[in-house]
Amino acid sequence: MRNPIVALIYDFDGTLSPGNMQEFGFIQAVGKTPAEFWTLSDKIAEDSDASNVLAYMKLMFDEARANGVSIRKEDLQKFGADIQLFAGVKEWFSLINRYGKEHGVKVEHYINSSGLKEIIEGSPIAHEFKHVFAGSFIYNDEGEIEWPASAVDYTAKTQFLFKISKGIFSVRDTKQVNASIAEDKKRIPFPHMIYMGDGETDVPCMKIVGMFGGNPIAVYNPESEKSTAVASKLLRQNRVKFAIPADYTKDGRAYKVVTAIIDKIKADYVLQQLRNQRQR
Repeated sequence: MRNPIVALIYDFDGTLSPGNMQEFGFIQAVGKTPAEFWTLSDKIAEDSDASNVLAYMKLMFDEARANGVSIRKEDLQKFGADIQLFAGVKEWFSLINRYGKEHGVKVEHYINSSGLKEIIEGSPIAHEFKHVFAGSFIYNDEGEIEWPASAVDYTAKTQFLFKISKGIFSVRDTKQVNASIAEDKKRIPFPHMIYMGDGETDVPCMKIVGMFGGNPIAVYNPESEKSTAVASKLLRQNRVKFAIPADYTKDGRAYKVVTAIIDKIKADYVLQQLRNQRQR
């Protein structure tokens, strides 16, 4: 009996970090405040009836060019080094990995974000993830940003759940992800997924994970009334199974909830294997 794989899938901004990743260096580099930057981004989206994600990506390009700020791939990665993280995040992954190993479960961590892959890749926790699904850019021969490669909005995020389930890590793949695969042949069945997100943009992913037997969790910043209210609303509407504060220390509720879910996943897996043996 092989050990089951449990996928912990995280949104990034507001879930692992208390702000938007662009706010920890890039926005300041182009001489804007976060409020000014997001107001301009929202105006682009509203005036053109455009995707909010594509709007902020365009604004990053325009503002960098106007202010002489280099935004090659390595520049974006450098901005990631200064991202603030919630309490316990840096130690969280080793804690959960160790717990899984001790209880016969392999834990894998994934990012599913509307932010930028390049910035996440420069963050202090980038090495902890099996794969990062997020927005990204195409670069020209000189290494300069030329065009968006991937823009991930709240509905686009749902496709990556199916890719994680089937072990597909290509953004461009549309064949394997749509191929019919028996549930017991999937690398990570949905009941073995734990999805952690902070806001209404995570609702489609939360809905799909919960609908197929997985474990959606709302994460909130206890210092923010708005964040706390959103999590309470998601729990009240049965969008999630739990609402937990963004405290990733061993004494925090996140650790207790996630380890209990891991225990349940392992127990359900063992029982299913025993049923299968009986039938054979």
